[in-house]
Amino acid sequence: MDAAADAFEEALRRALDGDEDAFRTIYRELQPKLVRYLGVLVGEDADDVASEAWLQIARDLTTFRGDWDAFRGWTATIARHRALDHLRSMRRRPSLPLPVDVLADLADAQDTADQAVNAVATRAALALIATLPRDQAEAVLLRAVVGLDAKAAGKVLGKRAGAVRTAAYRGLRQLAQEMSRDGGPPPRRRNPILGRSQGSV
Repeated sequence: MDAAADAFEEALRRALDGDEDAFRTIYRELQPKLVRYLGVLVGEDADDVASEAWLQIARDLTTFRGDWDAFRGWTATIARHRALDHLRSMRRRPSLPLPVDVLADLADAQDTADQAVNAVATRAALALIATLPRDQAEAVLLRAVVGLDAKAAGKVLGKRAGAVRTAAYRGLRQLAQEMSRDGGPPPRRRNPILGRSQGSV
C-alpha cells in the first residue's frame, strides 16, 4: 500500500470514529471521481445525484466495515444505485430545463484558465467514454476514473472480476481506436446509458 493509500486508510478509520475533518478528507478525494462517473450515467444531474449518494454514505457510515479499497467500492455502489433510481424517476417524470437568464448573475468562485482547460479535456474524455456500450463505459469509469480494482468494480456492477477486466479492455481498445483517427471530436452516437444522442457530457 502506498503512502497516499495509507493516509486515506487512516482518514477512513478516524471518520468511522466520528472525526468530521477526516470525513471531509475522504469526501474531497472521492467526490470528483464519483461526479465524473455519474456524469456519464446521468449527464448534467451528476452533482445532484452525487449529493444524494453522499447523504446516504454519511447516514450509513457507521454500518460500513472494511478497508479503504472496500470503502471506495461501497461509495461507488451507492452512487450507482442513486443514479439508476434517478434515471427511473426521470423516465416517469421528465424535468423542464431552467431558463439560462436565471443563472446569468450567479458568480463562480473558481474561474481560472487552467481549470477551464482541464474541464474541457475531462468533458471530452468523458464524452468519448459515454459513447461506449454501457458495460464497457462503466468498467472503464470504475477502473480508470474511480480507481477500483477489477474485483471491487465487479461488486459494484454485480459481475465477476474477469468480466469487468474484459469490458474495460474492450472499452479502452475502442477508445484508443477512436482517438487514433483524424483527431476530430467524438462521433455523436446514442448514449446507451442516457438513451439519447450525445457528443459531450
